[in-house]
Amino acid sequence: MARLSAALGQPIAQADEFMADMCGELDAELFAYVASLRPRYATAILSDAIGGARREYQARYGFEQLVDVIIYSCEVGLAKPDPRVYRLLCDRLAVTPGELVFLDDRPENVKGACEIGIHALLHETTAQSIRALEALLVA
Repeated sequence: MARLSAALGQPIAQADEFMADMCGELDAELFAYVASLRPRYATAILSDAIGGARREYQARYGFEQLVDVIIYSCEVGLAKPDPRVYRLLCDRLAVTPGELVFLDDRPENVKGACEIGIHALLHETTAQSIRALEALLVA
């Protein structure tokens, strides 16, 4: 937080507020859906969030209890849509790209995942994403 405070040129309290704003609001319906997938499926979060995100997201939402694997780009030095970060995700989940379903709200990230053989879906609405995920999972 001290580094973020210095980078922003703001007191630590304002850096805390900034970090809270960066985390956004949790999509409770999607959160519950992802939680329902375990233990039948291995699940993961691949995030390009900034440093300190792991601590903040864990404190706010308990993501480490929600999924099997979490990769933060700032911790591994790779960011979406770099194919290496998708391969790292596959390695950590012990799956092949063809066994992975990936959901993201940025078209370039979906395209990057598709390029290495991952079943990638563009998140536009929660209902649409859940329907699309279910269709892939039952296929």
